[in-house]
Amino acid sequence: MPAFPLQCPGCGTGGAAEERFCPRCGSPLVLVGGPLALAADPARERARMIHPPYADGPLVKVARAANQPEAELLQALLLEAGVPSLARRSGGFDVPDFLAMGPRDLLVPEGGAAAARDVLGDREPRPAVARARPWVRVLALALALLVISFVVVSVLAAIL
Repeated sequence: MPAFPLQCPGCGTGGAAEERFCPRCGSPLVLVGGPLALAADPARERARMIHPPYADGPLVKVARAANQPEAELLQALLLEAGVPSLARRSGGFDVPDFLAMGPRDLLVPEGGAAAARDVLGDREPRPAVARARPWVRVLALALALLVISFVVVSVLAAIL
């Protein structure tokens, strides 16, 4: 297999055939010429966009999307920043008839988690603390007392 020279698109530094990233700036090396440089597939282009330090470590959850299209949009934003990501269905939401429905968890390698949170902001939903207004609490108490009194009256009427 003939070796084509590799070059960094950022700083112009050349690289050996076995190197993948520029030793100077860390950008992915690209082929300068040859048939492989002309026939670049989309998967290879996506892989070239990923920054090496962001691909280290185990996967951690950084965000949650409402459905598959939203998850793909967030993945595209992360890829623009050089962070690899994986979208998977959230637990307990497997609906085979509606494959694109249901929430998705966005996972990134631990090395890119901080960058992903910067890009996406704080997207993890926080549980809302339900605090009812005082009049709602009084109304609920009154309704509960009314139901209890009807039950007591019904039981007494059945006994007597």
